[in-house]
Amino acid sequence: MPVSRLILVSAILAALGLPAAAAEAPLHQAAHHGACLTKAEQRAAVEAHQAIPLAEAIKILRAHGKHGEMVRARLCRRDEKLVYVLTLLAHNGKVFRTSVDAANGSLLVNTR
Repeated sequence: MPVSRLILVSAILAALGLPAAAAEAPLHQAAHHGACLTKAEQRAAVEAHQAIPLAEAIKILRAHGKHGEMVRARLCRRDEKLVYVLTLLAHNGKVFRTSVDAANGSLLVNTR
């Protein structure tokens, strides 16, 4: 975001009483963040057999040829179901995100 635009957005947010840091967060990230489960909710979902364990989701990725270092793993609600959103660092240095259906372990085609 250009500096002049950031200053303008920060001034507007300040006038509304919102923190300026909110101007730097992408809107899709803010909307998506609220849909992800806390660690306690994740454990409860796995214990209730609503979601497969994370280790199993990672094994499924490996079986589909998705290799790399796990950077981030989240269990989120997407379209009324639980989905693991996994971010990996590939051996070639590229970061990629993929999703696994937490209920049945199927690899999902990403739309984001």
